[in-house]
Amino acid sequence: MNRSDIPSLDDLRAFEATARLGSVRLAADALALTHGAISRRINKLADDIGVPLFKKSGRGLRLTPAGETLNLTLGRFFGELEATVQSLRASHGEQNTLVLSCEPSVAMRWLIPRLGNFQLQHPDIALHLAVGGGPVDFHKDRVNLAIRRLDFALPETWRVLRLFPEQVGPVMQPEVVSMFEQGNYLALGSKTRPEAWAQWLKKHPSVPHPNEIRYYDHHALIVEAAVAGLGVALSPYILAVDDVQRGRLLAPAGFEPDDSHYGLIWMGAEELNGVESRLAEWLQIQLSDFMAA
Repeated sequence: MNRSDIPSLDDLRAFEATARLGSVRLAADALALTHGAISRRINKLADDIGVPLFKKSGRGLRLTPAGETLNLTLGRFFGELEATVQSLRASHGEQNTLVLSCEPSVAMRWLIPRLGNFQLQHPDIALHLAVGGGPVDFHKDRVNLAIRRLDFALPETWRVLRLFPEQVGPVMQPEVVSMFEQGNYLALGSKTRPEAWAQWLKKHPSVPHPNEIRYYDHHALIVEAAVAGLGVALSPYILAVDDVQRGRLLAPAGFEPDDSHYGLIWMGAEELNGVESRLAEWLQIQLSDFMAA
């Protein structure tokens, strides 16, 4: 076979993604293409090779024997290609580049104010920060590590280092404390946890209910609103700790664990090494101070 007879790489990628994910729709999402584009590429690949690669199975698709054979070869091919590209990047000075994904509110309220310290201690590491919540697409987004609240199912291939337990409590300006105690206050909640106030009030029946609960998109916004005197924010401790320590906010009811944890997650080897382990160690030191506060 001449090299010119090898099918298009785009067609092969469409086939491999569909076989791996088990769905044309999921493959389209993964490759940022339309459902129709994926289908056309798979059909063109089957025509170029001269054999059917998928057959319908109920509402889904199933690989034919020829498709199974091609999929095994492509799995080895793309695996070796990925390893080669990573090796080339490392040999050209990117071995000290690190991409950390972090939940938006934790990034804005806790992590970013401390990253200057990390850069001073590790000037050789080029740390790139991305924000996001929930599951991570490590390969697509080229993420090395991610900080997440562990409130969703984790794939077996993910590794987790537990960082700290979530603790939640109402925070407010000092001038608002008396209003809070009298039940004459506006509660601020996050749309990401719409039931949080109801659950907290149920656990604290002696606390008067608010006049109203208003919801913002993220926890970082409700903490900023509390600092501005707009109401009482039901905040995770990590987001309010700096303002509480400076006296800008008070937490008269304290903070209590909500049985969830935050963790550092990654894919691959069980133990971190290189620049990833250095970031993990730095995070643990920062969090030891935070937990002792």
